[in-house]
Amino acid sequence: MKALAARRHHPMALLVILLLALVATGGLYVAFQPQTAQAEAYTQDDIDEGEALFLANCATCHGRNAEGELDADGSTIGPSLIGVGAAAVDFQVGTGRMPMQSSGAQAWRKPPQMNEEQTRQLAAYVASLGSGPAVPDEEYLDTSKGDATKGGEIFRINCAMCHNAAGQGGALTRGKFAPAVTGVEGKHVYEAMDTGPQNMPVFSETNLSPQDKLDVITYLEALEENGSPGGISLGSLGPVTEGLYAWTIILSLLLGCAVWLGAKAK
Repeated sequence: MKALAARRHHPMALLVILLLALVATGGLYVAFQPQTAQAEAYTQDDIDEGEALFLANCATCHGRNAEGELDADGSTIGPSLIGVGAAAVDFQVGTGRMPMQSSGAQAWRKPPQMNEEQTRQLAAYVASLGSGPAVPDEEYLDTSKGDATKGGEIFRINCAMCHNAAGQGGALTRGKFAPAVTGVEGKHVYEAMDTGPQNMPVFSETNLSPQDKLDVITYLEALEENGSPGGISLGSLGPVTEGLYAWTIILSLLLGCAVWLGAKAK
């Protein structure tokens, strides 16, 4: 009995219990953590080629080590890219927003300067600098598995206040704007939700699951397929624009009638 009691009060018993508790906690976290997009495996050659592209095209604004760059006044020329992940690079470079042609309130979408392989290599280099959102795997972009109805609900709750319910975009403050999200590749829509470019908030896996994001992409594709069943969309900006067009036409007709009647009376 004394030997059994001695084992129960062994000095290492508390440490063993603590280690078992940590292992169990870690296992439960891995088991129940939200599903995330699968990261692409990059080779060292990809990273080396990406670094060369970065130094040639991006280092002027983002610094040679991607730690960001400041001008003489201390204002940010280009932010740090450490920890932004491959998805941020694939979105910004793949949509032509980066490299920017000139500084301004917001980067505009334009034809990409780099091809797909160069974009992939650049993303590989930036991903090697620190963990961040990965480029989504194809299984998270298959809209045949998405629900457009649910996606529309998610979009109206989280996105419509800036992009409007029809996804046509809208004006923000200080020369900034929310761009149209129709006609955008599904991968780039997913990456924008994951990384929050410019004025957009980040929708992490704890906010919107991969399935939620797929549903949103499915909804946007449905908008494109359905078109404007009511006729001329007028930019899909809602009743204010429709009222403005109606009053402009009506007032023009009334003024025209007034001028015609006045000319006839003479």
